[in-house]
Amino acid sequence: MSKNSQKIALVHDYLREYGGAERVLEVLHELFKEAPVYTAFVDRQAMGKNWFRFADFDLHESQITKLPFYKKLFSPMRIFAKWAFEQFDLSAYDLVISSSNAYFAKAVKVPNGRHVCYCHTPPRVLYGYSAKSNWQANPLTLWAGNLLNHFVRQMDFVAGQNPDVFVANSQETALRIKKFYKRESVVINPPVKLVDEAQKIFSKLNKVELLALKNKKKDSYYLYVNRLAKAKHPELAVQAANLLGFKLKVVGSGAMLSELKKMAQSNVEFLGAVDDQQLQELYLSAKALLYPVEDEDFGMVPIEATAFGTPVIAHFSGGPKETIVNNENGLFFSELNQVSLIEAIRKFESNFVFDPLKIHLDSRKYSVANFSAKLKKLLKL
Repeated sequence: MSKNSQKIALVHDYLREYGGAERVLEVLHELFKEAPVYTAFVDRQAMGKNWFRFADFDLHESQITKLPFYKKLFSPMRIFAKWAFEQFDLSAYDLVISSSNAYFAKAVKVPNGRHVCYCHTPPRVLYGYSAKSNWQANPLTLWAGNLLNHFVRQMDFVAGQNPDVFVANSQETALRIKKFYKRESVVINPPVKLVDEAQKIFSKLNKVELLALKNKKKDSYYLYVNRLAKAKHPELAVQAANLLGFKLKVVGSGAMLSELKKMAQSNVEFLGAVDDQQLQELYLSAKALLYPVEDEDFGMVPIEATAFGTPVIAHFSGGPKETIVNNENGLFFSELNQVSLIEAIRKFESNFVFDPLKIHLDSRKYSVANFSAKLKKLLKL
């Protein structure tokens, strides 16, 4: 059989939000346009303005959709997710690429072909990493969640033995795969589409325009881009803006929005979800990105920022330790609190020596073309 005649399928945890995993799925679908996509369930309403990106996919949902209230109770229904993915009949495919994070896409059975799992991270909630919601604050959900997680961890380990090959999105994730699944993995950083868009802009700038851009950034606003969720710690960015008085633009939506708005002073602006064009303009004009995220798996947002020449002030944990270099494309702060973040911001303000072009050029390693070339080499396509 020729490589070009292989039957390929894609598998993804679920489609109900538009984050880094979904951006990777988009690129995978662009690479394998004829491949159907198997997923636990689809929530078009929750996808909002980003649903158009997936509307023409050949989507196949699992039997989880037969359960009542699955769109709201999808998290506790994780206990059925492994079974649901195992029910998909993938016997006709020569290659199956699963995109797995919080659910069990990696649990699919591929009896007559290869199964390559692109792992964004083992499920954070199962292994003690901070999650989107503060479920541990309520004694009832704490008890029920810990009981459920005990059984789901065992299921997750079994599912982690299914793939023929694990691909990790970072060295951080590779360590987690090794620790929790006892499996080796190949590291291929995810594709960041905005890198390609930024390259179009920077390729047209001359020296005078680059200097003007640097000066503009120096007197501009700070930026926060991410879900407004517990694990992302947006409150630290808002608290720092309150205390130091700098202008902060917050991009994103989530459960913490109302709490953050009550906390914020007038120098903090909440923009909600923005489209890619608006996001590019915000990155290009920003002084720096604040990234107070705890134990990030990889972190596409810092790469998007650096693609537009914007340095990153990040917590020293997880994926950013691999992508941010102190005093080259950003700064780190060590403790996950406002004092440590404010100290890093003051250091940044006192010595603004960052070169937007140099920062941008470093980001090009995360282009779609680089990702595609590495993945195709691994897959021998």
